[in-house]
Amino acid sequence: MNKVEVRNVVIGEGMPKICAPVVGRDKEEILLQVRELCKAGPDLAEWRADWFEGAGDKEQLREMLGLLRKELGDLPLLVTFRTKQEGGEQEISAEDYEEFLGEVLASGQADLVDVELFMGTELLERMAERAHERGVKVVASSHDFEKTPNVGEMVDRLRIMQKVGADLLKIAVMPRDPGDVLTLLAATWQMRECYATQPVIAMAMGGKGVISRLAGEIFGSALTFGSVGRASAPGQVEVEQLREVLGLLHENL
Repeated sequence: MNKVEVRNVVIGEGMPKICAPVVGRDKEEILLQVRELCKAGPDLAEWRADWFEGAGDKEQLREMLGLLRKELGDLPLLVTFRTKQEGGEQEISAEDYEEFLGEVLASGQADLVDVELFMGTELLERMAERAHERGVKVVASSHDFEKTPNVGEMVDRLRIMQKVGADLLKIAVMPRDPGDVLTLLAATWQMRECYATQPVIAMAMGGKGVISRLAGEIFGSALTFGSVGRASAPGQVEVEQLREVLGLLHENL
């Protein structure tokens, strides 16, 4: 499997990497969260730009990206605009979504961008090409807050992401019972063993799914999301606690 190198972080080898989200509404709140995040010491930071009230204003977006880059130093930055239909804070059209991603790439401040699979495979492929021209990695993502699809459907989604050029393949689902968590883990393992050339990121959300965020290394998930203060998705564990459990499992594998 390929390893994805972003600044000083290698995703796809060793212990799963920890990414912490920033979910502030305005510049002051975002910068406060970033400073707390840096103290916690995750491997990557994710800016959830859909929380930012100025995300649709190009000038405010560029300013915020520059401030984030300055505050984060060498910590890799993933920029995400999570759409409303996949659990995000704001509605956005496909055209505005693509324009937003183009502005992020043009800024030169992001190390990775998140592109949702269900915005269309053609859009995902175009953004992957544009990102790679600028040396930026692409996290293709699929979120289901209502259910857990079957193993075959989840594997198919991940394979499509890989086929159109994504660097990291992410799927997040909502389990209704522990059996759904096993389904997610089975899909992760099948993808890892049979099809993946790129690192996989997989998680079951909510309280029932916490184990999937902790045991990713066993089943083939290369990165997990942990919170510093406010979480961006249900079931996220604080970064410090997450690091302890990931380290314990890693030492015993």
